[in-house]
Amino acid sequence: MWYNLKAQNLVLQCLPTFLRRGSISSLLALAASELTDLNNALVANRNVSISKVSHNSQVCKLRKILNDTFDYERRIKVVEGVLKKPKYIYTDAEQKPVWLGEIIIYPDSETEGNGVDFTVIIPGELKNYKVEITSLVNFYKLASKKFKILIDENI
Repeated sequence: MWYNLKAQNLVLQCLPTFLRRGSISSLLALAASELTDLNNALVANRNVSISKVSHNSQVCKLRKILNDTFDYERRIKVVEGVLKKPKYIYTDAEQKPVWLGEIIIYPDSETEGNGVDFTVIIPGELKNYKVEITSLVNFYKLASKKFKILIDENI
């Protein structure tokens, strides 16, 4: 490939044979080592860019990139947000039935329209990486999606 440059070999091959000894070849080898360092930085940046382009906001790909980056034991999970129908308690002026029966009251974050679209569950030992995980999820998620991160001490 064109980006896999062997600068020291290239410099020595371009140098005439009678100049390949002594301090000139050492000086050119030193200059070639700088080119090798730049080439290694290019290859590393290329690999990161290919990884960014090849992943998207699908749940399976998001889970894969999170586990590849932070947890080789593959314990990070991405689950869909749990959305429930909101329960309304009416006032006397609305003249609706007062009897509520047996209901469960959910917080706003778990009801339709206000809740999160998905939840990222991370093991307790990764709680120090919460900011990095948040930024990585923000990079890959769709702009309209909301998420939250839960720390599970049991996994």
